[in-house]
Amino acid sequence: MHTGSADPREWLRTAGLRVTAPRLAVLDAVARTPHADADSVAAAARAALGSVSTQAVYDVLHACVRAGILRRIEPAGSPARYETRTGDNHHHLVCRGCDAVVDIDCAVGAAPCLDPVDDHGYVIDEAEVVFWGLCPNCRARDEDREVLARESNSP
Repeated sequence: MHTGSADPREWLRTAGLRVTAPRLAVLDAVARTPHADADSVAAAARAALGSVSTQAVYDVLHACVRAGILRRIEPAGSPARYETRTGDNHHHLVCRGCDAVVDIDCAVGAAPCLDPVDDHGYVIDEAEVVFWGLCPNCRARDEDREVLARESNSP
């Protein structure tokens, strides 16, 4: 979860942002569904508020990422996703089958947790690692398909 308070109003105030209904709806949607994409966040915000424009949702997401309230990740081949877990050193595991994303705590330690061979003069403060694989549900689905295929091919 987000470090510090569990109150999105406090997150916004601490970041110097006004507390508005769209901002609260977006933060609530992301907190309830970590790693949600913008379309999912917009749908949840609309369900909570009745109506909110897609542009307003994007504006809130971008403002909250800039303020450090939300973290944006963008696994290859996937739309940007948002989470409230910020300010720590964690990575992500993405399922190749269903695109589910889960948090993985870094086993190495403090950020950036990895050091490049040559930093090219950069001051590095973060390393983003994405692990890829199959979640238990997709593995079970694939195993069921293999069993069915073997059964249908046997005499």
